[in-house]
Amino acid sequence: MANIAPYSEKVMDHFTNPRNMGELPDANAIGEVGNPACGDMMRLYLKIEDGVIADVKFKTFGCGAAIASSSMMTEMIKGKPVEYAASLTNQEVADALDGLPPVKIHCSLMAEEALKSALDDYEKRLAEKAMKS
Repeated sequence: MANIAPYSEKVMDHFTNPRNMGELPDANAIGEVGNPACGDMMRLYLKIEDGVIADVKFKTFGCGAAIASSSMMTEMIKGKPVEYAASLTNQEVADALDGLPPVKIHCSLMAEEALKSALDDYEKRLAEKAMKS
């Protein structure tokens, strides 16, 4: 029987086998976003060391596309420089998943926004640390 869902095999794989799911107790950057329209929420944990995302975890409450977008985004940034992560777009996440239905593009946007939120949190923590020293 053919796959009747509007999702690619990659979306289904990341939804049923999400990568990097959970919390990161030693995170030094945390981002959280929600989409009031559909009720999806995402919390992203980053461990940044020497300008590189050494580890990443996420917790997402939402549909399959939201979980798949979160999972794919974490795979795309793990081990990469902060500058790369800061430039990642929701379209790149959607493309890496072999596309999302138009009504689900907001899910990849939520992943991008959570990443930006976590990177903003990291910058704030760095600034606070610098002010104390």
